[in-house]
Amino acid sequence: MAELKYEVLPDGYEEYNLSFKIIVIGDPGVGKSCLTLKATKNYFENYYSPTVGFEFFTISIKINDKVIRLQIWDTCGQETYRSLINSFYRNASLAILVYSIEDNKTFSNLGLWLNEIRQQANPDEKIFLIGNKADLEDKREVTFAQANKFYKENNIHFFIETSAKTGLNAQAVFVEAAKILYQEHLKYKTMTNPDQANNISIKEQDLHNDLNDDEDMQKKKKKKCC
Repeated sequence: MAELKYEVLPDGYEEYNLSFKIIVIGDPGVGKSCLTLKATKNYFENYYSPTVGFEFFTISIKINDKVIRLQIWDTCGQETYRSLINSFYRNASLAILVYSIEDNKTFSNLGLWLNEIRQQANPDEKIFLIGNKADLEDKREVTFAQANKFYKENNIHFFIETSAKTGLNAQAVFVEAAKILYQEHLKYKTMTNPDQANNISIKEQDLHNDLNDDEDMQKKKKKKCC
């Protein structure tokens, strides 16, 4: 496939052609909320306040001539809320698994999170591995080589290191997500109906309705964000 052209649209852009649900998971304190906030709002919070339950964000990215809307569910990492997190796997197209490069424990726990994703999620769900806090190089406990090995051995779809503080690769994570999901959409449409590759099927429209239901739920259950 030819190189995809993309443009990150302004915050609050409403119109879109395709919508996908993404969940962001990982241990507490790895910077899940900070990373998502930096990517979607270009804002960084210097103090740590753990997410209670979940937080909801959106970002719109134009891929070629289609606008992709990503509905991002930033989940808490505490064990107390694990059953709540499990419910967010429903209809998710992609999971972003985050660890901190300066905390080996968060890297060691990736296997547990990965196992949970593959037990709870759709078998076709894409998985990204993100090594956050790359600005803390002097405190690094997890090497790039270690994480790259984990990425390759576990058939994860994408791996990159990021920094929510400096913005390094923060937005790139979601641009890559939009590209991959758009390509999967085209592949699915070509397989099922080559003449309708740029249209939304009834099945996909049902998914959009489910995503809208999720959005209604988050408005009713909005929690404090870290």
